[in-house]
Amino acid sequence: MKAVLCKSFGAPDQLTVEEVPSPPVKAGEVKIRVRACGVNFPDALMIQGLYQLKPPFPFSPGLEVAGDIIEVGSGVDAERVGQRIMATMMFGGFAEEVVVPQSSALPMPENMSYESGAGFPLVYGTAHVALSRRARLQAGETLLVLGAAGGVGLAAVEIGKLMKARVIAAASSAEKLALARSRGADETINYHNENLRERIKSLSGDRGADVIFDPVGGDMFDQAVRRIAWEGRYLAIGFASGRIPSLPVNIALLKNASVVGLFWGAYLTRDPGVIKRSFGQLLTWYSEDCLRPYIHRSYALEDAPKALEDLINRGTMGKLVLTV
Repeated sequence: MKAVLCKSFGAPDQLTVEEVPSPPVKAGEVKIRVRACGVNFPDALMIQGLYQLKPPFPFSPGLEVAGDIIEVGSGVDAERVGQRIMATMMFGGFAEEVVVPQSSALPMPENMSYESGAGFPLVYGTAHVALSRRARLQAGETLLVLGAAGGVGLAAVEIGKLMKARVIAAASSAEKLALARSRGADETINYHNENLRERIKSLSGDRGADVIFDPVGGDMFDQAVRRIAWEGRYLAIGFASGRIPSLPVNIALLKNASVVGLFWGAYLTRDPGVIKRSFGQLLTWYSEDCLRPYIHRSYALEDAPKALEDLINRGTMGKLVLTV
């Protein structure tokens, strides 16, 4: 089978596409013929050695796939062969075939394409667990989403509205903000030409945001954290800006506020029941046509370096996927 390989930490153009042996299937596992792979910012960090997980070389990036089960290990119902599924993993998705525990392979709704399936688990799973479990977002609260046109940001906008919050979307262009509005954002902030801190103040009536969803970090954190509401919750999702910020803890003290982290992938091993329950709700919403994954662009597997370059350069919106 073909796989995208990272043999040393570096830029996307150092990745290679090579023939490698098909992975064996062990007890409790399933082998998937991959039809599409999601491309995510952690993939870009992982190949550069900047992610918290550093797999042994050579490895394939890729945290989520959609495809068909073609083989099962002992202890797995043979009737699962042929099932259309989406699956998550810690790495390894950029390949023609992958093996995952059967619990990680979730049946896809009949009306879900492989491309949507590959772009669904990580961003919607992250946004939902962050907002519902970690931040305890309540109906009527104000939710500020930074990077609101990115994959996980756009998912947070959609889920925030489903949870009946007032959603303020912040992004760097009018085009990105228009996309956020199409997914339900009530208000928008263009932080390319507007002062983020002052706009939050204006839009919240000087109260601030109850929950701030931040996959960006850096300067955006420095401004947004100063506009958190009394007893607000600041969700640290990631650092797409490239800088991990520091918190002036007096802000948390004076506002009785919390900074709450989310490493969604850790639930795969530490508490998979959290992910299972979350996906139960997410797939219900999808079946009711409440969630609409936005696939900005599809690339061939061989073009994985280009997809990662485009992601790093932040010229994209929603999700990027590789088709296999």
